Amino acid sequence: MFALTPVLVAVVCIFIVWMYKNADRSVERRNGEPGARSKARPWVDEDLKDSTDLHDVEQDADEWQESEENVEHIPFSHSRYPEKEMVKRSQEFYELLNKRRSVRVISNEQVPKEVIDNVIKTAGTAPSGAHTEPWTFVVVQDPDMKHKIREIIEEEEEINYMKRMGQRWVTDLKKLRTSWIKEYLDTAPVLILIFKQVYGFAAKGQRKVHYYNEISVSIACGILLAALQNAGLVTVTTTPLNCGPRLRVLLSRPINEKLLMLLPVGYPGKEATVPDLKRKPLDQIMVTV
Repeated sequence: MFALTPVLVAVVCIFIVWMYKNADRSVERRNGEPGARSKARPWVDEDLKDSTDLHDVEQDADEWQESEENVEHIPFSHSRYPEKEMVKRSQEFYELLNKRRSVRVISNEQVPKEVIDNVIKTAGTAPSGAHTEPWTFVVVQDPDMKHKIREIIEEEEEINYMKRMGQRWVTDLKKLRTSWIKEYLDTAPVLILIFKQVYGFAAKGQRKVHYYNEISVSIACGILLAALQNAGLVTVTTTPLNCGPRLRVLLSRPINEKLLMLLPVGYPGKEATVPDLKRKPLDQIMVTV
C-alpha cells in the first residue's frame, strides 16, 4: 500500500494541473465571446491611463526630494476683497463660464499669438503633484500638420464609431450632431494638444516620479478652458481615442508623454449652432454637510 503512495501523489498533481489548464481555457473562451467584448471600456484605453510606475522611478526619489527641500519660501501675496465685492466677482465669473459651450464649427480667422501664449501660461499655473508640472502644450498652426492630424483622427474615429464605442455611446452622441468627420481640425486656426508627462528626468538622466500626473494635467486643462472663454475664444474638448501614439510620433514628442486632450481653438463660425442643453441646478451638484 505504501509503495503506491508516490503514484497517488503524482496522479493528484496531474489532476490539479489539468483542472487549472481547463480553467484558463474557459476564461480565454469567455473573453473571446461577443458579450465579453461588449463590456470593454475603450475610453480608458492605454492612451488615457495614468501609467506612472513608481517602481521604475523609485531609485531617483531621494535625489529629487533632496533638491526640493532647498527651495526658498517667501511671503504669500494675497488680495482679499470686501464681501460684496467677492459675491460680485464670483457671480460675474460664473456668468462668464456659464456661457461656455462646446463649439464644433470654428472660423479660420487667425487668433493673436499673444493670446494663445497667455492662455497656456495661465494653464501652467495649475497645481501639480510635488510641483512636477507634468504637462506639455503642443500648439499646431501649420495647415499641413493640422491636416495630417485630421487624417489620423478621422481614420481612427470611424473605427471607433463603427466598432469600438458601441451602439449606446453612439446613440448618446446623436443629440450633439457629431460624427467621425472633424472638419474643425482643418478650419480652426490653432490646435492645442495637451500631453501628460507620465514621468520626468533627473539631472543625471534617470527617471523621476511625476505624482498624480493625469489629475494635475486635467486640472490644467480645466484652467485652460476657462482662460479661452475669458479671452472670447471657443473650443470643443476632444480625447482622440486610439490616436495618441500616432499623434505623439507625428509631433515628435518623447516616449514619456501621452496625449490627454486636443482642443481646436478659434472664433465661432458664423453658421455655428449648439444644442439647447441645460445644466444641473446647484441643489443637484452640491451637498452641504
